[in-house]
Amino acid sequence: MKLIYKGKTKDVYSLDQHQVLLKFKDDVTGEDGVFDPGANTVGLTIDGAGKSGLKMTKFFFERLSELGIATHYISADLDEVSMVVKEAVPFGKGLEVICRYRAVGSFYRRYAAYCQEGDTLDGLVEITIKDDERGDPTISDDTLDMLGILSKPAYVQLKELTKKICDVIKAELAKKDLELYDIKLEFGLDKATGDLLLIDEISGGNMRVYKNGNYVAPMDLEKDFLGA
Repeated sequence: MKLIYKGKTKDVYSLDQHQVLLKFKDDVTGEDGVFDPGANTVGLTIDGAGKSGLKMTKFFFERLSELGIATHYISADLDEVSMVVKEAVPFGKGLEVICRYRAVGSFYRRYAAYCQEGDTLDGLVEITIKDDERGDPTISDDTLDMLGILSKPAYVQLKELTKKICDVIKAELAKKDLELYDIKLEFGLDKATGDLLLIDEISGGNMRVYKNGNYVAPMDLEKDFLGA
């Protein structure tokens, strides 16, 4: 295998037939030793975090596949803490799509003059560009189109697909009395076919989940949700 990219929480290796292998690490994003799914830097290392994230990711990708939703997922190896996926082409240098059901995190910090922390949001979709140097700024559909990153019709498709996926994830979590406050997804185009795919991971590391009003940390979430 050839190493393509060393990421914050995963390393990416090239395989044959437009496939890549993602090797999950125990590093998680955050600041000053505190986990934050929206942070741009590795904040801490938690033993077992990679395997925990992969277990959640495997569950959700397989559930979405059952519903006919296209993702890059092919297979997962929990012992090797790795996942084989279809090779995908990002939009621009990469976009992050956030779906929000509660006003928390950066949304609340930006709009605190207009809402209370924890206020209900109806699956609000925001898009940010992946740019650590500039703090992953939010970007509008007009700007995405003007800069040639994502056309307006593609934006509408992406937004609708995001809400569909996140509603599935929210409903699955609710079965265990867990409430999804927000989640960060990534999308790309299948390098072989050009189809729109959900990529990256779906784990406690890229979502905020609460139970009875209390925040559930990523590894506790995996244990609570999957009964590990």
